[in-house]
Amino acid sequence: MKAYIALEDGTIFEGKSVFFEGERDGEIVFNTSMTGYQEIMTDPSYKGQIVIMTYPHIGNYGVNDEDIESFSPKIEGFIVRELSKTASNHRAKDNLLSYCIEHNVFLVEEVDTRALTKHIRVKGAMKGIISTVDSNPESLVRKAKKARGIVGVDLVREVTCEKPYLWENGERKSIESFRRDGEKPLCVVFDFGVKLNILRLLESVGCQVIVVPASTSAEQILDFKPHGVMLSNGPGDPEAIPYAVEEIKKLLGRVPIFGICLGQQLIGLSLGGKTYKLKFGHRGANQPIKELSSGKVYIASENHGFAVDVNTLVDKRVKVTHVNLNDFTVEGLEHEIYPLFSVQFHPEASPGPHDSYGLFKKFKEMMESYA
Repeated sequence: MKAYIALEDGTIFEGKSVFFEGERDGEIVFNTSMTGYQEIMTDPSYKGQIVIMTYPHIGNYGVNDEDIESFSPKIEGFIVRELSKTASNHRAKDNLLSYCIEHNVFLVEEVDTRALTKHIRVKGAMKGIISTVDSNPESLVRKAKKARGIVGVDLVREVTCEKPYLWENGERKSIESFRRDGEKPLCVVFDFGVKLNILRLLESVGCQVIVVPASTSAEQILDFKPHGVMLSNGPGDPEAIPYAVEEIKKLLGRVPIFGICLGQQLIGLSLGGKTYKLKFGHRGANQPIKELSSGKVYIASENHGFAVDVNTLVDKRVKVTHVNLNDFTVEGLEHEIYPLFSVQFHPEASPGPHDSYGLFKKFKEMMESYA
């Protein structure tokens, strides 16, 4: 059936919905990755967003049970140029269309994704709506303007876990089954929308892992007597979750901390800084990230629409460790006194090279040396 995409600036695009009938709204953004659509759809950081894939042919290798970053899709909608109805890969368990039907993902195909992406690159990411039930341009644009968007919205509450759990052997387990292993450092993960591969890699470098809800207090975390705390990725505006910032402040200097993506932004806020919204964000699998100490350039995966303004940091003992070579935004921070570092990119994501996996080993060594 015919589907319409309306942006808040009045621009309308057309496409086709294969099965979904209805409407969804959110911030419309694009991702430049050629692969990884299943990871993108299940990444909690995309909550509140409708994602355009710039690569024209999506779905050709199907879906499987391993390449998920949460247990269900979190995106508000998925826009592609051409959807592959068949899957050809030895790991595939099903095709992408069946997966979208199973999880009620609003998928729109046959869209001029190049024109839509170029429009967003010029005008910036903006609120929008996708609909199969309304074809009136004026009505659609009104709805797009009234959409909640992501600025000032606490989306973390919609994706965080409801209660603490143990991550062990690649599975979620009851916290009651936790037994301390004296040979392994214990890492408590603040779940702001944590990707499963973060948990997998923490376990792979030899950590015990406990995951706690975003509303957990610093005192509750310290009751676990952790060797370190991970601040996970997550969706939306970091300034919309001040409750997390207040608890992070209480942990500074008391336990090693590693922040990823939203985790870095929350660290920036906890150190007295501010964040700002990027024009259209960084979302793709080939972002060039320069490590300033060595001059080495990582090819990294990213998904964020906000960044830390390093010039606003009240604590001047913080140094920038990484920058994005496309626009020189801050991609890494480290404290000169506290056992604390963070990155804006996703070291747990593997767009090809595993350049930044070593950051998990660095965190483990920091936990062990600080114990």
